[in-house]
Amino acid sequence: MSMTSKFMSRRAVLGGTLAAAALPLVAQGQDERGPADPEATGVRIRIGFNDLTLTATLADNPTARDLVSMLPLNLKIEDYGRNEKIVHLPRKLTEEGSGAFGNEQPGDLCYFKPWGNLALFYADYRWDGLIRLGRFDNGFAPLLVRGEYPVRIERI
Repeated sequence: MSMTSKFMSRRAVLGGTLAAAALPLVAQGQDERGPADPEATGVRIRIGFNDLTLTATLADNPTARDLVSMLPLNLKIEDYGRNEKIVHLPRKLTEEGSGAFGNEQPGDLCYFKPWGNLALFYADYRWDGLIRLGRFDNGFAPLLVRGEYPVRIERI
């Protein structure tokens, strides 16, 4: 093998190694609900109230799986504070594997650990006692309708 061939082979191996190392970094820059997110699943739920519907894609965590095991649910959704609606669940969900998360934003569906509620955010928030269950697929406009309503939550 000539010196030029050896140099080209080393360059190809080095280039391939660098490309493989950079791929996860590029993938992280994609939309958080996209296929690059290891936490996104194909599990979706529908939340219906006041003739309005939200859909959410759930994260792959024990708390989200526990919620799905309870569905369908017929409960009540109500305003809470200036940035969210809440749904009181019939029992607490598992908190196994929970931990801090970043990138909090409107459109998050979370579980509030201290009281066992679902928290549906339509404005900015920060709170350490939450587990992100997923994100709303097509916005969160129905959450802006003030009031208390019967709500149905089901898997789709």
